[in-house]
Amino acid sequence: MSETTSSNGGDAPRIVRTEDVLGGDPRIDGTRISVLFVYERVEGRGLEPRAVADRHDLDVADVYRALAYYHEHPSEMAAIRDEREQNLDAARSDPAVATGPEDAPETTE
Repeated sequence: MSETTSSNGGDAPRIVRTEDVLGGDPRIDGTRISVLFVYERVEGRGLEPRAVADRHDLDVADVYRALAYYHEHPSEMAAIRDEREQNLDAARSDPAVATGPEDAPETTE
């Protein structure tokens, strides 16, 4: 199990990577909430960091740590985005993989 952290000025690392959780993507320690997820909510959707923290039962400082990690590691984040897009493209081309609600089997009542 590998683990890396960002410097956060505290004693305990809060942004961690473990291979068996979220495929090793950086995340907030003690959660399954990835750095990329936080970035997409705050900077992608324009949500306030406090709102993201409240919605996901996080300390607002951890939201800011995740954002800092995202910006301190641009090539790592780009690689994660690229891998995610490749996986989604592969899933879309495989008819056995559901990628959205339109792929759900129809039900009859």
